[in-house]
Amino acid sequence: MPAPSKTPWSDGLRFAFGTLTVFPVRVSRWDRDAARAGMLCAPLAGLAVGLCAAVPGVLLLGLGAGPLVAAVASVAVPAVLTRGLHLDGLADTADGLGSGKPAEDALRIMKQSDIGPFGVVAVVLVLLAQVAAVARGYGDSWERGVFAVVVAGVVARVALTLAARGGVAAARPEGLGAAVAGVVPGVGAVVVPGVVAAVAAGGAAVLGLGWGGVCLAVAGVVLGVGGGEVLLRRCVGRFGGVTGDVFGAVAEAAGTGCLTVLVLGR
Repeated sequence: MPAPSKTPWSDGLRFAFGTLTVFPVRVSRWDRDAARAGMLCAPLAGLAVGLCAAVPGVLLLGLGAGPLVAAVASVAVPAVLTRGLHLDGLADTADGLGSGKPAEDALRIMKQSDIGPFGVVAVVLVLLAQVAAVARGYGDSWERGVFAVVVAGVVARVALTLAARGGVAAARPEGLGAAVAGVVPGVGAVVVPGVVAAVAAGGAAVLGLGWGGVCLAVAGVVLGVGGGEVLLRRCVGRFGGVTGDVFGAVAEAAGTGCLTVLVLGR
């Protein structure tokens, strides 16, 4: 296990926000210690993205635009705030997995600038699922919609924390995947999801979503992260490790799975 990081948490926050969002934050350090702190802080970047995504949704609901239009706005914001990198990673990963080629050739396909049919289908289906889920949440109540958007934003980045845990190798010697692969200690990979699940449950209680909402909050975190983990394992087995594209795909898978769970029932 790596030695405990002595990196100030401010450097970790800079790393998380500077690499995972378009917020004007300058990354002051790019070493392994900064990457470790940054990936542990990744859920905080997700919280900021989720809160920003909820704002236009609530405004449009208040103006009478309806749940579907509000959902489209809330789904568009994270794509903008991440420069579309997670969706691009999803597309490239889908093309690599769908190619049926050996790992080296699949990684080469993923590096190409164009998007193949598997990538197009994956992005379209994920965006449709996200819009449908958020629209369902907003249709029930603005509180439930906002809660789903914010929690899903956090869970998507929790999946990144887990994907960067020790024992998960990089598929390439360069790129963001290599910079963060294996930096998160095992205890961090356990504590971070647990804290997020507890906070999500508390948030559901505060918003008056009832015991059903509390249970869905915990299930959304667990199943969202679990879905990301399934994809991660598939990619590691297929490519021999993780890449920046794999991180993006894992985030989209976890966030979409979480959204789906959070809007179940009434």
